[in-house]
Amino acid sequence: MATITHAPQAAAQVTPERIMQFAWGYAPPIILEAAIRHSVFDVLDEGPKTIEELRAATGASERGLIAITNALVGMNFLARDESGKLSLTPESEAFLVRSKPSFMGGFILHTSGHLIPRWLHLNEVVATGIPVRSVNHEDTGAAFFEQFVNDIFPMSYPPAKVLAAHLRLSDATGPVSVLDVAAGSGVWGIALAQSSPDVRVTAVDWPGVLPTTQKTVAKFGLSDQFTFTPGDLSEADFGSGHQVATLGHILHSEGEEASRALLAKTFRALAPGGTVAVQEFLVNQDRTGPMNGLLFAVNMLVNTDTGSTWSFEEISSWLTDAGFVKPRTLDSPGPSPLILATKP
Repeated sequence: MATITHAPQAAAQVTPERIMQFAWGYAPPIILEAAIRHSVFDVLDEGPKTIEELRAATGASERGLIAITNALVGMNFLARDESGKLSLTPESEAFLVRSKPSFMGGFILHTSGHLIPRWLHLNEVVATGIPVRSVNHEDTGAAFFEQFVNDIFPMSYPPAKVLAAHLRLSDATGPVSVLDVAAGSGVWGIALAQSSPDVRVTAVDWPGVLPTTQKTVAKFGLSDQFTFTPGDLSEADFGSGHQVATLGHILHSEGEEASRALLAKTFRALAPGGTVAVQEFLVNQDRTGPMNGLLFAVNMLVNTDTGSTWSFEEISSWLTDAGFVKPRTLDSPGPSPLILATKP
């Protein structure tokens, strides 16, 4: 019987395509920023338009609009019909129109002015492990967060509403005390306070940030339900007897040691049976994903002294060490599930 031999399968061709795409990786967010700043998405939300109509409505140059809208069509943030008219895609209609509460372009608006200039020092920061300018100190970070916190409000508002529903705050029959740690815009306290007039929120943040918190809370007509406590988180008076505490996107800037101390302090401020809710950019245990969490860890390298991103398992162990029980996740429309735990 003849022996049948098989030709070896050709190895998959390796190309530099991904490297070339990454070489231009800085371009998409800057293009999005330019489109947002020139009201491209806002104008197209009124209806499809030609380049000439877009130029007349935005005041931007025809050459500039042609270049960025071509790229936005290629990235599926805009669509173009056979007549050449441009329109929004479902994604851009939902998240890139500034007048909508679901607007998610606030983070993008800080790309060229705040994020990229700091990332340009990455080589130096990798060598030293020290940021050129840290944002997690009041003297260097308060001015930045004063501008930034309202821009990221839409990122946290939907998961905060989910948290309020999960806690059934609308069914409250008596006062519910909420501690909003590193309140920023006040988004977590606002969402919980909207659930019931019985909710009372203690919002804690730097003195330079709290005026922004107060303005945002006032805009929602909730000032009577809030108390504002200025101070560094390690020194500010958190009070006691709270039924709920929220820590929205703060642990990643603090580092492990300070995060553990912050969770322990929060534990002491809660009443027995109280719930703590943490939102973070979580990574898996092996640190192989999700990419948002991995990239954000590098952002913390660039911008903070000891900040990073962590897994649910790591944060869960910190909560347990602080005295909490039943660490668990709650699915939410945020960047990662919420982490909840209970004070026994």
